Amino acid sequence: MEGEPAANPATALLVLGCPQVPVQTSIALYLINRLKKAGITPVVAGNKAANTLLVVADPDRHYLGEVMDLDRAVAQIADRKRDFDSCFVFIHNDAGVSYAATMGAISKAKLYGIVYGEHFEEQVKKIEFSCTIIAAKAVHNPLPLKKALDEVKPWAV
Repeated sequence: MEGEPAANPATALLVLGCPQVPVQTSIALYLINRLKKAGITPVVAGNKAANTLLVVADPDRHYLGEVMDLDRAVAQIADRKRDFDSCFVFIHNDAGVSYAATMGAISKAKLYGIVYGEHFEEQVKKIEFSCTIIAAKAVHNPLPLKKALDEVKPWAV
C-alpha cells in the first residue's frame, strides 16, 4: 500500500570453504542465480581462494552481489550485527561440517548443508544438528548436485 515501507527482501548467505572440490564454484553460481531469480538477495562469505574464484568467474557481477570474508561474516552474525533468512553451507570436509554447526548455533537462518565430494556420505553422517541436507557425489561434474538442489528447491520456500 502507498505510504507503507517496502518489506525487506529475503536474504541468503552462501558459506564457501576451501575450493578444493571443483563443483563448489559452479554450484555456488547456479544457486546465486536461482536465489536472485526468486527475489532473494544472496551474499557470499568464503575464504580468499573461494571468493576469488567466483569474482574471476563473474567479473561484471551478473550473478555475484556482495562477497565477504567468511570470518567477518561469522563475527557479524555472532555479534548480532547481521543475520540472514537462509544459510547454505558448502560441505566437503570436516571444516564444512564445523561451519554448518556454527551457523546453526549463531544464526536464525534456515540452514542448508550442501554436501558433495568423493566421500560425501561420510560427511553427511557427521551432521548431528538440525539442517536440510542436500547431498550428492559430485566432484568434477556438478549435475548430480544441481539435480539434488533442484529437487529441494530452497529458493521456492
